[in-house]
Amino acid sequence: MDQQRPLLYFALLFLSYLIWMAWMEDHAPKPVLTEATSTATTQNIPTGTNGTSDRLDIPEGVATAPAASTEAVPTDVAPAAKTSEIHVRTDVLDIIISTEGGSILQADLLTYPVSLEEKDHPIRVLDRAKAYAAQSGLISTAKGLAPNHYAQFSSPQSRYELLDGSTELVVPLTWTNGKGITVTKRFTFKEGSFLVGVDQEVDNQSGIIWKGNNYQQLTHGVNNSSGGMMMGIQAYVGAAYYNEKYEKISFSDMEDEKLSNVIQGGWAAMLEHYFVSAWIPPKEEKNTYYTNYIQKDSRYIMGVKSPQQQIATGTKGVFSNQFYVGPKNQAELEKISHGLDLTVDYGVFSFVSKPLFWIMQSIHNVVGNWGWTIILVTLLIKIVFFYPSAISYRSMAKMKKLAPKIKELNERFKGDPQAKQKATMDFYRKEKINPLGGCLPMLIQMPVFMGLYWVLIESVELRQAPWLAWYQDLSVLDPFYILPLIFGASMYFQQKLNPPQMDPMQQKIFAFLPIVFTVMFLFFPAGLVLYWVVNNLLSIAQQWFITHQIEAGKSTSVIALGKKLLKKDS
Repeated sequence: MDQQRPLLYFALLFLSYLIWMAWMEDHAPKPVLTEATSTATTQNIPTGTNGTSDRLDIPEGVATAPAASTEAVPTDVAPAAKTSEIHVRTDVLDIIISTEGGSILQADLLTYPVSLEEKDHPIRVLDRAKAYAAQSGLISTAKGLAPNHYAQFSSPQSRYELLDGSTELVVPLTWTNGKGITVTKRFTFKEGSFLVGVDQEVDNQSGIIWKGNNYQQLTHGVNNSSGGMMMGIQAYVGAAYYNEKYEKISFSDMEDEKLSNVIQGGWAAMLEHYFVSAWIPPKEEKNTYYTNYIQKDSRYIMGVKSPQQQIATGTKGVFSNQFYVGPKNQAELEKISHGLDLTVDYGVFSFVSKPLFWIMQSIHNVVGNWGWTIILVTLLIKIVFFYPSAISYRSMAKMKKLAPKIKELNERFKGDPQAKQKATMDFYRKEKINPLGGCLPMLIQMPVFMGLYWVLIESVELRQAPWLAWYQDLSVLDPFYILPLIFGASMYFQQKLNPPQMDPMQQKIFAFLPIVFTVMFLFFPAGLVLYWVVNNLLSIAQQWFITHQIEAGKSTSVIALGKKLLKKDS
C-alpha cells in the first residue's frame, strides 16, 4: 500500500465528519420527551388573564379540586402603574429588569467585549432584540392571588449600582393585590459574580391559605446566529436541561413536542456560543421541567416549575432560585450546579476534549499564554506518541530506501496484477515492512485534532486569547494566513521524505494535497493551525532523523531511543 494514502484518508475522514455533523443538525433523532407522572403538569398552556390567547407562555397552576380546575389560570390584577425599566450595574454585569413581572430583558457582560476592535462594547447575552429573556413569577389556583411575569411590580428606584467597597447589591420589586397578599421579588447580585439570587417572598395577610407555585423560564426568539461556525460546524444554540445527564432540546424539537418531566434538582438553560443562561432551582426540590413553543411570535421556552407550596394566613413563604448569565467557564459552572459545566459541549469528542482542556489549563496556569500552551501541549503529545510514530516513520523510511526494488517488481509483473500483489507482499514480508505503518500517526492524531478543534471552538477561556505579534485571538482565523501557508509548506517538505508514488496519477493527486489542506486550514482557528504546524515541524525532524538512520544502516537506534524516552518520561 502506498504510504502517502493516509493523508488522503484523513482528508476524506474529516470531510465525512463535516457532512455527518451537518446531517445530524437537521436529521438527528429527536430526544424522548417523557411525560410527567405528577399531578403537576405543564402540558396544557392556558390562555391569558383576559380570556384571550395572548399569554400562552404562562405555565398552568396546580388545581386542588376538580371544581377549581376551570379557575387554574394564573392572573394578576389590572396594572396600577405604567411599565418601567430598572437599570442594575455591578462590576461584571449590566442588566435591565422590567417592572412588568420582574423579567430580565437584557444582560451585558462587562468583562467580555464583543471583539478586540470593540473593547468598550460588552457582549450581550440576554437580548430583547432576540426575544431572549429570563422570566419568573408565581401561579395560583385562584385569580388575583399571584403575580406572573405580566404583573406590574413597583420599585423604590430605577437605577442600582454596586459601589466600590460593596460586595452585595439587593434590588427589590413589590406587588400587591390590595387584599392582603404582598409579593416581594428580590434580585441579589454579588461582586465579581455572574450568579444572581432570585427570591419571591409571599406575605399572606389575606385571611385564607395561599396555595401556589413559582416558575422560572427562559424565552428565545428564532435563532439566526452563525457564531462559532468553522468549516460548516456550528456551536450549539438552543435549550438544555439536566436530568442525571446532559439533555439538549433544539428549537425544532420544541416545535414538534412539549416536554413535561419531573426532576429533582437539575437546571434549565439556553446555550449560545461561549455563553449560557440558566435557572437553577434548589437541588432538594422535585420540579417540573417544561418546554413550549409560541407560534404566534415564534418564541421558544425552557422552564422550571416548583411543587405547590401552602402559606398560612399571617405568615410568609419564600421561593428561592438562582439565575446564571455569563460565560461557559467550566470551573465556575461546576461549582454552581452539578452538570452545568457540560454546557461546554464538545460533542462526540468529549472523551478527548475534556482531558485535553484540563492539561492545557494546567499548563496555562504556569506559562500564562494560550499560544505557548498549545505549543507545549503539541510537544507533550508528540512525546507520548513518539514510539508508535517512530515505528511508522521507520516503515516509511524503509519503503523509500527500497523504492527502486519495488518499482522493479511493478515493472516485472506489469501485466499480471495478482502476481504483482503476491510478489509485493512477499517482498514486504521478507524485508519486515508493514505497508499499513504509515496510517498509524494519522489515526492517532485524528481524535486529538478534532478534540482540540472543539476545545478551541467551545472553551470561552480561549476566546480572544493572544499569543504574539498579530495573533491576538487564537479562536479566530489567522488574519494574514501565515500559519496556514507555513502548514502547507511543511506538508510539502514532509511529503518529500516519503517514498515516491509509483502510479503517475497518484503522484499528481498527492502533489496537490498540500494545496488542498492549505485552503482547508485557511478557515480553521489560528490556535488549531498552530498545533498542526508545530506537530508537522516536529514530525519532519523525527522523520528526517529516522530516514537518515535507516539509510546509514542504523535502523535499531531510533527504536532504542524511543524506548529510552518512554522510560524516562514514565
